[in-house]
Amino acid sequence: MRALDENPVTVDAAYVGVNFADLKARAEGYRVQSLPFVPGLEVSGRIRAVGLGVGGLRPGQEVVALVNGGAYAEVVVAETATVFPLPEGLDLRTAATLPTVLPTAHALLHEVGRLRAGESVLVHGAAGGIGTVAGQLARAAGAGAVYGVVSSAAKAEYPLKYGYDEVFTTDTFPDEVRRATGGRGVDLVLDPVGGDTLRRGLDALSVFGRLVSFGNASGAEPWHVGQPELYAQGRSVAGFSILALAQSAPEALRSLAERAFRMVTDGNVTLPVTAEFPLSDAAEAHRLMGERISTGKLLLRVAD
Repeated sequence: MRALDENPVTVDAAYVGVNFADLKARAEGYRVQSLPFVPGLEVSGRIRAVGLGVGGLRPGQEVVALVNGGAYAEVVVAETATVFPLPEGLDLRTAATLPTVLPTAHALLHEVGRLRAGESVLVHGAAGGIGTVAGQLARAAGAGAVYGVVSSAAKAEYPLKYGYDEVFTTDTFPDEVRRATGGRGVDLVLDPVGGDTLRRGLDALSVFGRLVSFGNASGAEPWHVGQPELYAQGRSVAGFSILALAQSAPEALRSLAERAFRMVTDGNVTLPVTAEFPLSDAAEAHRLMGERISTGKLLLRVAD
C-alpha cells in the first residue's frame, strides 16, 4: 500500500478517469515505485470514511478526488487536500472527468502560460481531454486565435467543436502556424509531447512567445533548452505537472482546482465522455488510448 497522509479519506468509487499517465505506468513503469501497483489518478464517488480531525468532509458525501495512483479500484484512498465536494450541478460521471484535466488546462493557460486577451495559443493533443478543455478555456479568456495539433487527420474535425479556429497535424504544424499567423508565430504553445515536437514548437513561437511543457508522451530523452534558443527573441519555456504540484504545494493545487471547477459550473467548459468501460475492461480503454484513436475523455465505470 502506498504511503498515506495522517488523515486519509476513503472513497467508494463510482467512476475513474483514464489518463495517458496510466498507460505509461503500465508499459514503462512511469511513477511506479514498487509492485504490485494500481494505476489511476482521478475518481468520483461517495466517502466511505474520513480520518480523525478531517473537517468539511463526511461519510456518504459525493466527492471527486485527485490521487497519486490506486484509483482503478472499488475503494480508493485519497489525501484530504485533494478531495473535493462534488461541484454544484454535476453528477458523479461528469465529475470524474475533471480532477487532472481541468486544473491542468487552467494552469497551463493562466497560472503558468499567462495568456492575455488577444493573444494566440497553439495546443498539442487538441483532441484529447486536456486539449478539449484548453480550447474552450482559451476562447473564454479572449484569445485572439486558438490553434490545435492532432496526431492524425482523422482527429482534426473534433477540436473545431471546442474552441479551435484551425487544427493541424503533427507533421505539418510549424509551417501551418507560420501560414496562419502571417509568419509571426503564436504567443503561447502548450506541449505534452516533448522531444522533437517541443523543439519544433519553439520555432512556432512569436517574439517574446512562451512554451509550457507538461509531459513527455513521446518518451524521448529529456531535452535541455537554454540561452542559444531563447535569448535572441526573448522566448521562455516553463513546465507544469499537477501531480508534482499536489505533492509540493497541496494548498496551491486546491485553490487552482476550485478556480478551474467553477469554469464548469458556470457553463464555460464542457468535457464530453467519448467512451466508457467497466473497470474489468480497463485494458480495452488502454488499447483505445494507446492506439491514438480516442478523443475527449475515457472513463471506467466502477459502480452506478
